[in-house]
Amino acid sequence: MAKLVLALVSVSLGDVEEKLVLELKLTPMQAKVFVLVAKNGKKTSDDIAQSLGISNTQALEIAKSLVDLGGFIDITKTEFESMHPRFAVVNMYRRMCLRENIPFKKNLLVDNISIVLEKPYDDARTK
Repeated sequence: MAKLVLALVSVSLGDVEEKLVLELKLTPMQAKVFVLVAKNGKKTSDDIAQSLGISNTQALEIAKSLVDLGGFIDITKTEFESMHPRFAVVNMYRRMCLRENIPFKKNLLVDNISIVLEKPYDDARTK
C-alpha cells in the first residue's frame, strides 16, 4: 500500500505538465507554457509562440491567464516570468481551491510538482 501512495504523489520532469493539469486544473497548453517559462526563464509572447508552435495571440492570452492564476508575473505587456516554483505552484493551487470551493490544505503532489521544477528554474536563472 505504501508503494501505491508514493506512486500517486511522485512527479518527474517528464510528467509534470500532466500533474499540473490534473492537480491544478490548468489546461494542457497553460501547463506547457508554465513549464517552458519555469524551465527556461523570462519569455516574450513571441518566444512562447515560436517555442510551442502557437499563435502570438494565443501565447499572450495563455501567459496573461497564468498571471491571473498566480504562476507568472508580467514584466511588460508581452514579457513574462515565472514566479519561483515553490510560490507559483502553491499560488495556483490556492486559487484553484478557491475557484472549486475546495478546502486549501497541504498537498504532497503539489509540493512535489514545485520540487521537480525548482532545479531547472534555478539553473535557468544562474547561468
